[in-house]
Amino acid sequence: MSTTYASDLTSLMNVGPAVARYLALADVTRVDQLAGRDALELFETICERGGERYDPCLLDTIMSAVDQANGEPARAWWTYTTQRKKLLS
Repeated sequence: MSTTYASDLTSLMNVGPAVARYLALADVTRVDQLAGRDALELFETICERGGERYDPCLLDTIMSAVDQANGEPARAWWTYTTQRKKLLS
């Protein structure tokens, strides 16, 4: 996988080059591809295609990115931790 991405994903809060590479595993390379998506489904696809179970904080970050793509205000990834724990329980 390429180590550089010319992508607008990194314009989102919490999304740097590493998270953009994870999202690319789910064929997401642009912000508009996140709109309307299910963050948990994206996370599961990333884990499957990456061949490992990634840290659940990545799911928090994906939840943040999806919300921003849907027009919600940017929020720090850790503000999604409680929501993620409820989602996975």
